[in-house]
Amino acid sequence: MVLAAFFFASMGVCVKFASASFNSAELVFYRGVIGVAFMALLARSQGIGLGTRYPGMHAWRSTIGVFSMGAWFYAIAHLPLATAMTLNYMSSVWIAAFLVGGALLSWRPVAKSADADYDGAPAGVAAPVVQAPLVLTVLAGFAGVVMMLQPSLDGGSGFAGLIGLLSGFSAAFAYMQVMALSRLGEPEARTVFYFAVGSAVAGAGGMVFTGLSPWDWHAAVWLVPIGLLAAGGQLSMTRAYARAGSKSAMLVVANLQYSGLLFAAAYSIVLFGDKITTVGWIGMALIVGSGIAATVLRARAAPDAPAEEH
Repeated sequence: MVLAAFFFASMGVCVKFASASFNSAELVFYRGVIGVAFMALLARSQGIGLGTRYPGMHAWRSTIGVFSMGAWFYAIAHLPLATAMTLNYMSSVWIAAFLVGGALLSWRPVAKSADADYDGAPAGVAAPVVQAPLVLTVLAGFAGVVMMLQPSLDGGSGFAGLIGLLSGFSAAFAYMQVMALSRLGEPEARTVFYFAVGSAVAGAGGMVFTGLSPWDWHAAVWLVPIGLLAAGGQLSMTRAYARAGSKSAMLVVANLQYSGLLFAAAYSIVLFGDKITTVGWIGMALIVGSGIAATVLRARAAPDAPAEEH
């Protein structure tokens, strides 16, 4: 999992360099094309067929996943790498927020009537049970977002910060769709392959509106490692979850994904000269802590959840 986190952070570096000459739609397209070729070869070597009985689910997973990836690439291009990475890792906090919101929305209170059943059965619906730790996890996560985005808002990058936040929001939906596909028995290689196909198609469609950037070989050299590092990260993450033989080991693996933020912070400071304020570090720590807490709470309800994808 640490290797996967390193791959994803390194992919972010390549995206940031390539974004100086290519727009987000182009990056999504090239990442998809390279991913299609790589995953097709991998699936063939593993004897996994690419036909699926769930085309609609793959289409939805690809749609929301491509939106998340495009938003993430845009955030990387316009925000410090560590900030963009952290906002994308908010998906666990968003899922916790969905759980809290779902519990509240499902509550339909009804005033107790004088015409209640003769046996004393209540006419109303009991209030939903919302765990206080889950609520605190969500609040801490969003407090961390405010702290991390404060320098960006002051510097006029508020829109990029919003897009980065949306990348984590949509990643939560993509994660839940991957979980559903896994429960149906879809192999990981097939799911990743169709996501790559969706990336290539969506990227090509986006380029119709954004146009093609002038080809720059110095920037183009970053396109291949974007696709290869993404595939390597997904495969390493899959291997990590496959080798986690117990519930506690699965939990450790899930939380080790946040090591990617340490790599991203190091890249951000060393390669790009970004300065992370004390408040920013505290905000990052809050987001990581709330993400870990959300993972723990979610694991109690769904211990067999699969890995998240990037």
